[in-house]
Order: sequence, then C-alpha cells, then structure tokens
Amino acid sequence: MAKRMQTTPVEQSSGNVFADLGFENAAELGTKLRLSVVINKILEERKLTQIEVARLLGINQPKVSALMSYKLEGFSVERLMHFATALEHDVVIEIRPHAKAQGEARVLVVSAA
Repeated sequence: MAKRMQTTPVEQSSGNVFADLGFENAAELGTKLRLSVVINKILEERKLTQIEVARLLGINQPKVSALMSYKLEGFSVERLMHFATALEHDVVIEIRPHAKAQGEARVLVVSAA
C-alpha cells in the first residue's frame, strides 16, 4: 500500500521576503540587503582584511563585521551607496514611469558588479 504524502499549503512570494514577513519598511530593507550583497561580493573578490576595508570605507572594524554579517540596522541606503562608490563602482539611479501591471512602484537594485 502506498503512503499518502501530506501537502503543505504554499503561498507565492511577493518578491520581497521582508514584505512577506510583514515588516513596515520592507522596501528599504530589501534595498539595503541588495546593496550589501553587491558590496560584500566586491569585498570578497578583493580579498581585503576587515582592517583594510575599514580604512577604505572610513568606518571601524566592528562596523565592517556588521556589514559583512548583513547586520544592517546601522546603515542607511545612502551610506551603502557611498560604500559602493568608495569601492570604485558607480551607483546609477534611474527614475521611470511605473508599469501598473507590476503592482506597487518599487526601488530596484540591479548589480553588474
């Protein structure tokens, strides 16, 4: 006799895990996360020590540790963009009309790094 598999209901994601979890500032959190992923990728490729990163970004080593661990409470979107430029990457901000078929207007971080 074959066992019956139990099914668990699945809810489709909105595309932002923070919104799915009910965070009020979900868009900002998503933007900060995407920026920090790009920054950490750059840092990983450069194989810098945390002390070298601290000097380069103008922050202390504990802040570097927080950034690299994705503990982003102490970082604004603006500050993270500044870090990207300090790492010799351009940050391009494009403002365009919103396509109504895509739901709410959003901030989108696209990485070419």
